[in-house]
Amino acid sequence: MTTPALPTFFISHGGGPWPWMEEQMGGRYDRLKTALQQMPQLAGAVPKAVLMISAHWEEPDFTIMANPNPPMIYDYYGFPDYTYQIRYAAPGAPQLAGRVLGLLENAGIAARIDPLRGFDHGMYAPMAVIYPGAEMPTVQLSLKRGLDPLAHLALGRALAPLRREGILIVGSGLSYHNLRAFGPAGKEPSAAFDAWLLQALTATTPEQRTAALTAWENAPAARQAHPREEHLLPLMVAVGAAEDDTATRVYHEDDFAGGITVSSFMFGGMRQ
Repeated sequence: MTTPALPTFFISHGGGPWPWMEEQMGGRYDRLKTALQQMPQLAGAVPKAVLMISAHWEEPDFTIMANPNPPMIYDYYGFPDYTYQIRYAAPGAPQLAGRVLGLLENAGIAARIDPLRGFDHGMYAPMAVIYPGAEMPTVQLSLKRGLDPLAHLALGRALAPLRREGILIVGSGLSYHNLRAFGPAGKEPSAAFDAWLLQALTATTPEQRTAALTAWENAPAARQAHPREEHLLPLMVAVGAAEDDTATRVYHEDDFAGGITVSSFMFGGMRQ
């Protein structure tokens, strides 16, 4: 009997350590929180582990965390002192790290293991909501410097077998990421880019979708939405690992942070 493939996800992970600051946020993250809380149900089965590709880790070659007890990396600035002491003590998964390395090497993709790397907030901010008990073994996989969409689509393709091995692949970024144009200044460009993204992901053939993502810089307001594309590249990995599957938008709001349009997507899964 064939094991059903888990879906993959691209999630907008929000800003900094927001799950530990909900009282100060005044409901700003309520809709994102609700969407993230629904992910275990959308996955359709309890994963053995999560493989997380975060916008906040780049290396010269794809690099896989193999620390069995990853420490915290407080990679944000200007937040309350207590947020630099928070803990999300999910276990690592060195065996999964080795499996990922093997898949990448077999695909001819240069990769290496990092035995010391800790969790960054692109992982623990959303995971503290998705799996609040910190029980889910999690491995982070870096982006590759140069941020080539083709390289990250190819990375996803190499990772695809993990979906039938009980591994949930999650790309963690933000569908709009221009920190100089949040609030009213980002309203129009974020809406334009988000509308393109929805069409490119959900109203195309797999071949058209891949072609659109490869040429994402041609999208409306592309460089206004992503002056630097590290928060978009985790999407390429999620799509590459589920290249023939249907996309479903699983989170959307058009007034985030004072008017920004943001979305998250699932590829494959129970809604197929």
